[in-house]
Amino acid sequence: MAELHEIAKQALTEIENAKSLRELNDVRIKYLGKKGPIQEAMKIMKDLDEEGRKAFGKLANDTKNAITEALEAKERVLQEEELKRKLEAEKIDVTLPSRKQTLGIAHLTQQVIMEIEDIFLGMGYTIAEGPEVESDYFNFEMLNLPKGHPARDMQDSFYITEELLLRTHTSPVQARTMLKYQGQGPVKIICPGKVYRRDDDDATHSHQFLQIEGLVIDEKITMSDLKGTLAYFAKKMFGEEREIRFRPSFFPFTEPSVEVDVTCAKCLGKGCPMCKHTGYIEILGAGMVHPNVLRMGGFDPEKYQGFAFGMGPERIAILKYGIDDIRQFYTNDLRFNHQFNRML
Repeated sequence: MAELHEIAKQALTEIENAKSLRELNDVRIKYLGKKGPIQEAMKIMKDLDEEGRKAFGKLANDTKNAITEALEAKERVLQEEELKRKLEAEKIDVTLPSRKQTLGIAHLTQQVIMEIEDIFLGMGYTIAEGPEVESDYFNFEMLNLPKGHPARDMQDSFYITEELLLRTHTSPVQARTMLKYQGQGPVKIICPGKVYRRDDDDATHSHQFLQIEGLVIDEKITMSDLKGTLAYFAKKMFGEEREIRFRPSFFPFTEPSVEVDVTCAKCLGKGCPMCKHTGYIEILGAGMVHPNVLRMGGFDPEKYQGFAFGMGPERIAILKYGIDDIRQFYTNDLRFNHQFNRML
């Protein structure tokens, strides 16, 4: 029994002196483990009488309980100390200014495309898409440009084979859509996408650029429908004070064809150096769909009429935001793009 008292005294001293949870666990194993001194001392119980075994057993259990209680109390103290050290080491000064995270935004041209799409979706149009590697048949022949047609020279093309090329406009999407409708109107679509032409890159030209074309086919469609549509688009895109005008032009797939101008943003039609004193700046080309194009698309030109238009989102962005060089769209300079972040 004296030995058990000595064991308890030593255990409590070592528990008190433990500096970490690991040291405390070592003390636990040392005194309460299967090979600990208490278990060793209890081997003598077989040599004791009944009264002695009861007294010795009670003392052994009391010793274990005392050591266990001391271990648990010390464990709580060490856990609190460990938590305090951790909080001290990981504390955050909430009064410090935060570090601003730079977030990505849609490219300016994509922002303009989405804005154009929103305007035409609001007028009941749907969005149509097609392949960028196109056949000569859809890119030219279905658009009233048969092989050998001189107007093909207007679009110097990237040919892959004699019959395959990178599309020079998004008009092939219109041709594919007409075939899909199988001669039954109405058709009301816009076609955004990349197009490719052999061109020298400079401040106003690029070998790869974006285009959005529109197509409407139905009975009794007239030139006034085209003008009303584009006037509405110009006001929504550039401002309610803006007006448009039509100038005669030529495109093989429309007849009659027009160039569409919008009043100058700087002088609003009065004339200034920016618009070369004309009061207007060109924004897109348009016209009534040529009867040959309707016929090749499966529509009866005696019953159906239509109009088409095409614009470049880069040009729309240049005119709307005063950008002086088309190459800025492709420099990957985030500073340029963040000038037009609507989220800031």
